[in-house]
Amino acid sequence: MSSAAEFIEQMKSKFNPAAAEGLDLVFQFNIEDADTYHLIVKDGSCEVVAGEAADPNVTLIMNSETLQGIVSGDLDGMMAFMSGQLRVEGDMMLATKLGELFPA
Repeated sequence: MSSAAEFIEQMKSKFNPAAAEGLDLVFQFNIEDADTYHLIVKDGSCEVVAGEAADPNVTLIMNSETLQGIVSGDLDGMMAFMSGQLRVEGDMMLATKLGELFPA
């Protein structure tokens, strides 16, 4: 099984720079059974950083299995949220932008 770090890197490889033009956002991923990472999306670029961000715009809380399902496209993020597999803190509307920024 792949690690949470590998799933986050897979997300980065799917990054859509055009969708990130003019954005300045921090998405934090608290992986309950692994580590915490945050993605800095700024002006068409994306950087993955291990650890917690000082002031993320939105924090997504899930286990590594849920992360794997969402990144692979096998699990819809909205369905994961509705079923309680994914919790969101902060600006919930930004969480919906992840599909545009990181298409499956």
